[in-house]
Amino acid sequence: MVTVTRRLEWDAMHRIPLHESKCRAFHGHRYVAEITCVAPQLDELGRVVDFGVIKSLVGTWIDDHWDHTAILMSGDPEATPIAEANERLGRPVYWMKAHPTAENIVSELAGVAQRLLDPTGVTVVRIRLWETPNGSSEWTLG
Repeated sequence: MVTVTRRLEWDAMHRIPLHESKCRAFHGHRYVAEITCVAPQLDELGRVVDFGVIKSLVGTWIDDHWDHTAILMSGDPEATPIAEANERLGRPVYWMKAHPTAENIVSELAGVAQRLLDPTGVTVVRIRLWETPNGSSEWTLG
């Protein structure tokens, strides 16, 4: 099987309510996602998909929804002032139903990426999300 992987990066803030340590405070990360795709067959140029297609579709969504914003859990009582400030400053807040851990963010990104890439005929088979240079979470199809 031949796959392609595109790396996308963005900056965002989050917090994990009820975390037993420092991560219960608001803090930021330089997130890095490695999105791996496969197709039933290579195109006429011998590609799974052009790297720019992944960047255009998924990267634009990340820029619009996650870059330089806050990824927060719905119902977090500490998040209201942050959300109000971000909205005044012209940046959205991305509300998750679950705690915004690396594991939940990578799962969320997997669903979004596949929905965006469906029209191209490729399948997202793996996403590795780096939250820090030393810590990552991985989603795989299946």
